Amino acid sequence: MNAAVPAGLQGGLRRDLAVIAANIAPSSSVLDIGCGDGTLMAALRDGKDCDARGMELDPANVSLCVAKGLSVIQGDADKDLAFYPDKSVDYAILSQTLQTTMRPDMVLEELLRIGRKAFVSFPNFAHWRVRLSLLWGGRMPVTRLLPIPWYETPNIHHLTVDDFRALVKERGIKVEGCWFLSGGTKCSAAAANFRAEHAVFLLSRA
Repeated sequence: MNAAVPAGLQGGLRRDLAVIAANIAPSSSVLDIGCGDGTLMAALRDGKDCDARGMELDPANVSLCVAKGLSVIQGDADKDLAFYPDKSVDYAILSQTLQTTMRPDMVLEELLRIGRKAFVSFPNFAHWRVRLSLLWGGRMPVTRLLPIPWYETPNIHHLTVDDFRALVKERGIKVEGCWFLSGGTKCSAAAANFRAEHAVFLLSRA
């Protein structure tokens, strides 16, 4: 599944967010968990007429979202998703946040309970630059993919593309689409665990 990113949705969106935006149906209901400053939500609201709502842990980002006229509450993905009803939105989104949660497996289950479908994107810790840094330097890498030293990083579960594939298979979760990104380009699914810097998955219950 490799839908092109419409030009109107590219501006200002991180590459994985542009992929997500391109593959959400117009006029959908969306819950963006860990929505940051609301860039994706605003693009979906303005570009696709979506009913976009969000949850964000950082109060400064919540304020930025509210200033944009977005409906965002302060909340923690590890604790507060239980308050959302089953199948209450068309899409639940978790972008670049899964690896920062205490129990990624449980958060993933909550996404698929709340949303009819779920988008998940994350950095691939098996990317060749990360492997090379560990092999030759013997230290946790600081790269374009991982720009923060190990003692400051919010990432507490370092997953790979193959780790995620194994988890969804174990849980009986259907992969409806997947995209693998290296810099500003897509790479093949076959070599994704080695070549991809970031991955995006569209999931549903099988």
